[in-house]
Formats: sequence, structure tokens, C-alpha cells
Amino acid sequence: MKQINQLAKLISEAKSIVFLTGAGVSTASGIPDFRSTDGIWTEDRSREYYTSVDYYTKDPYDFWRKYKEIFQIKLLRNFQPNEVHNFIAELETQGKDISIVTQNVDSLHSLAGNKHVVEYHGNLNTATCPVCGAHYDLAYLMEHDVPVCTTTDCKTVVRPDIVLFGDPITKHSEAEMAIASSDLMLVLGTSLLVTPFSLLPSSAKQYGIPMAIVNRDPTPMDDLFDHVIHADLVAVVEQLKQLI
Repeated sequence: MKQINQLAKLISEAKSIVFLTGAGVSTASGIPDFRSTDGIWTEDRSREYYTSVDYYTKDPYDFWRKYKEIFQIKLLRNFQPNEVHNFIAELETQGKDISIVTQNVDSLHSLAGNKHVVEYHGNLNTATCPVCGAHYDLAYLMEHDVPVCTTTDCKTVVRPDIVLFGDPITKHSEAEMAIASSDLMLVLGTSLLVTPFSLLPSSAKQYGIPMAIVNRDPTPMDDLFDHVIHADLVAVVEQLKQLI
């Protein structure tokens, strides 16, 4: 495929690459795609309410029960990086300056070995007490149906370290800095439907760097990109590995 050959050439020649990644990167690891045409959110829009700041504030105990079910917390330790995560990590070991801005909350990019990962929506592996700031790891979250802060005299129900619906985004500036310091942008496995993440390709366009997107389905932002590939992401990565 001509587009894949061109993309392989861009990757080979680039010194600094920024990846914007979404749920499609993690589906090969068994993690559901929340926002594809047949994803979880389309099955039950109430999930947005149950993973919102408002619901955590209203009923933190039931929030945690639904949160663990929706994000399959019990299975989190079973998820491992797949061919796409490993491909990006290999580019870094080959000497390329790699930055990743990810919508995913599974921390698989870091587990694969990439060092500069901007977790745009936070991660599922930790939680923080909103009152005293104490931090808790996945092991503690797994031990308790409803994790409560153990700090003396606190006992507050902790909050997961993901961006809940209604939360502000705090990583946007860091993401834009990663884009500004790169000479190639690759967008992988995201529908680009969620703002302000969906605004990041426009930032890259302003810098005039080459831009490519690989996603199973068309996105509203496809016209911004120099190279657009609608195909299975793992299959595309396998072809790129043979060409680079």
C-alpha cells in the first residue's frame, strides 16, 4: 500500500516523533474500545454519568462499585502491551526521540518501556485522597470494594487518578509542548471525537510538521492529515515493521 510505504519512510527519516493514541491502540490487549461505532459508550450512555465528578460526589460508595465494573479493574493486571505498544517502544530503543500523548488510562505505553508518556486522561492504576492527598496503588484498590483513605482521622473515599466527566484537563499544555518539539505526528487508534484532545492535530498543523493518522474508522479530522489510513492498526504496524 502506497500510504504505508510513505509512512514508513517518514518514520525512518524522523528524529523526533509524537504519537497521539486512543482506545484502538489497546484493543489488541483485550481492553474495550469505549468510543468506536460499536463501543461501550454507545451501548449504555449512563456510564458517563456513573464515571462523573457529580456521581462521585453524590454517592462515592456506589461510584466505586460501578467504576470497577465499567473499567474492568479486576482484569487490569492481566492486560499487557501489544504489538502497537511494543512497536512504539522499539522506535525509542532505536534512538528516536518519542513522545506519547495518550487518551488511554491503562498505562500500557509506560509498561512497554516508553519514557515520555503524557497520560492526558490520567490512569487507572492509582488513586488519591481528595482531602489529605495520600496516594494509593492498584494493590490497595483491588483489596477493597470501596477504597477509603487510611490516614488517621481522614477516612475519606479516595478518588481514582483518571479524568472523570466534569473534570478539567490539566495535561493539554504539556501535550502541546510535546507536539512543538517533534518533526512528525502519528495519530493511532482514536476517533478524535473528544475535546480538547481532538484539538491537538490542529496545533500540529500550525507547526507545519507531517501528520498521519491510522484508525479503523474515518474521523471528523481526517482532512487535516497528510496521510490517512483506515485499516486494522496491528496489521498496519506489522507492515511498517517490515519496511523500517
